[in-house]
Amino acid sequence: MSAHPRLSINQATIKHASLREAIDATVRQGVQSIGLWREPVAELGLAESARVLGDSGLRFSSHCRGGFVTMAEGAERRAAIDDNRRAIEEAATLAAAGADGSSASLIIVAGGIPDGSRDLAGSRGRLEEAIAELAPEAEAAGVTLVLEPLHPMYASDRAVLSTLKQALDLADRVGSPAVGVVIDAFHVWWDPDAEEQIARAGRDGRIASYQVCDWATPLPADVLLSRHLPGAGVIDFAELTRWVGEAGYTGDVEVEVFNAELWAKDFDEAVADTVEAFGAHVGGHLAVPVRS
Repeated sequence: MSAHPRLSINQATIKHASLREAIDATVRQGVQSIGLWREPVAELGLAESARVLGDSGLRFSSHCRGGFVTMAEGAERRAAIDDNRRAIEEAATLAAAGADGSSASLIIVAGGIPDGSRDLAGSRGRLEEAIAELAPEAEAAGVTLVLEPLHPMYASDRAVLSTLKQALDLADRVGSPAVGVVIDAFHVWWDPDAEEQIARAGRDGRIASYQVCDWATPLPADVLLSRHLPGAGVIDFAELTRWVGEAGYTGDVEVEVFNAELWAKDFDEAVADTVEAFGAHVGGHLAVPVRS
């Protein structure tokens, strides 16, 4: 099966690949776009990563990840916000190196409730303060800070932002065009307000990314590794993809899967499996081409 032109391989799907290995496997399987993670970019170096990406001819769909800024004010928080500034620079550099249609999107995972705290509202407030501080710098760099609400089971340790409505309300309060959202199937499929909030995100021009992977139970002991390729679980990708399309999103669609069995496969085999699953369960519901 040939790769759908809007498919992007998020590097987490082949987590153990170096940046060069991930790019090479993506190109060999005929995929046109890739989303990168900061750790492999740092290992190779930003300038060399940009060169390798540029030479590959791939689009750049997103940079993962910034965020984790919910701690109380102090040296640790200042260091985290400064690290997000570096991530903004990385996203801008990589997007400039990618092929036409690349997206200068920095995925933002909020962070959880700080150790020893029970202050959920305060944690969310500190996230908002950090986004408000970073948004002018992101806008100046041409980068979108892409808020990613995570399933509520991650609220304590990874993301105090749990729904699209929360993310869009935060974006409205910050009031910057540099703040967007990602619609991640794994995290929003259960939400009874998903259709309404996806439409709202489209009207507001805030959909910066669409990520797909499937939900299946029982969940593993490490719930971070509970994602599956599309078609292996219960998510209705026809419906969800239609909502995203009707909201006006025409960009790359990333497959981002945290799954130990998939990670154990040869990189080319894992990407080939992703191409097949995407084509069978998502690609047929995409009616418009990637943005140019």
